[in-house]
Amino acid sequence: MSKIEVNTVDKASGSTVTIGGSGTNVTLGVSGQTVTIPSGVTLTNSGTATGFGSDSDISWQAVVTGDTTMVAGRGYFVNTTGGAITMTLPASPSIGDTIMVVDYASTFNTNNVTLARNSSKIEGAEVNGLLTTNDQTHTLVFTDSTQGWKIVNQDTYSSMQTQFITATGGTATTSGDYKIHTFNSSSNFVVSQTGAGSGPASVEYVVVGGGASGGSGIAGGGGAGGFRESKSPVAGTYTASPLATPTAITVAAQTYPITVGGGGAATGPGNIRGTSGSNSVFSTITSAGGGAGSGYDSPASAGGSGGGGSGGGPGQSGAAGNTPPVSPPQGLGGGEGAPTNNRGGGGGGGAGSAGSDTTNNGANGGGGTSTAITGSAVTRAGGGGGGSDSTGGTGGSGGGGTGGTSTSAPSVTTGTANTGGGGGGGGNGVNGKAGGSGVVILRYKYQ
Repeated sequence: MSKIEVNTVDKASGSTVTIGGSGTNVTLGVSGQTVTIPSGVTLTNSGTATGFGSDSDISWQAVVTGDTTMVAGRGYFVNTTGGAITMTLPASPSIGDTIMVVDYASTFNTNNVTLARNSSKIEGAEVNGLLTTNDQTHTLVFTDSTQGWKIVNQDTYSSMQTQFITATGGTATTSGDYKIHTFNSSSNFVVSQTGAGSGPASVEYVVVGGGASGGSGIAGGGGAGGFRESKSPVAGTYTASPLATPTAITVAAQTYPITVGGGGAATGPGNIRGTSGSNSVFSTITSAGGGAGSGYDSPASAGGSGGGGSGGGPGQSGAAGNTPPVSPPQGLGGGEGAPTNNRGGGGGGGAGSAGSDTTNNGANGGGGTSTAITGSAVTRAGGGGGGSDSTGGTGGSGGGGTGGTSTSAPSVTTGTANTGGGGGGGGNGVNGKAGGSGVVILRYKYQ
């Protein structure tokens, strides 16, 4: 191959000098010499040459003391002695684009630097970075739309402060490193910041539908509202119910409407069926309202948990739970009412067990299920007891109401509010009682 040497170059303004050609090697200088590129000259790599854009080729900028939109290929000494600063990453970056950020005055811990992502991800997350450690240098290289900007120097992604979910809504309490939002009525869960790094971006939940009311006239107890729960991805943080699924909800920075289902209203007079409870909803999770308890002359309804069947006369069957079906099941079926001469109604179904069948007196409601998502164990979603001529059935654990008798209307009780408990069924000529309202409980790591 030929060797081309250029000894002089015309410095005329605007001139272009081309060195080399097809099949040539170009050498600038010889061993021991220094090749100087004057200040203000820009080197542009339009080919496949390597070495351009490495850390050693970063163009260092004057010290930054205020919010700045950064440019690829530049390094920034950031001085936060006067307050926190936002450094915005380049828009529409290309693979290999490189940025460096240096703590100029060792003050990042006192006054943080926010790395505004400018629509691109940082380490695969759609959240801004936060630099809070003194004396660290951060080199970011853009990869693609999936991972976005990656930290490639020894100060790894963990040197960015972990971001946790920040949200409002309901009644907020804490348990250890977790925040719990309890919604006893419909409202909004407003997420202003999602988690990133080691800060989880998911929310655990308990969603309980409203319980149904019991029927009237030797009636079945109301079914409990459906019970759905996620299991914490962190082992040992709290004891979930057997119904819990391992899938929590990953949230974005937005408003999530929360629906807390009301309990089914009491019905009567007359030998009529109760009223089903209403659904409770968070994001993609819906827990169905409980199924109505059977009246003397009308069948029970299916629901989150099914209503109990009535006694006397033809005797009505209990209704199915887990309607509509989900996995794990959100509740169980109601118990059978006694036929003809046996005067008792079946118990409403609960989340933990089915309503009892009666053999004579009012049957007991199905038991609810316990979870410690709030920091202490609480049982919810118990079925209502069946009504009877003589002895009413006991409400299921978890807010189920007690069944009544023909001679003592006050003995019939409602499902407990915000448990999703079913209401008790009435005795002969006695109305059933209302179901308890549901509840939505959300939990996430906040520190």
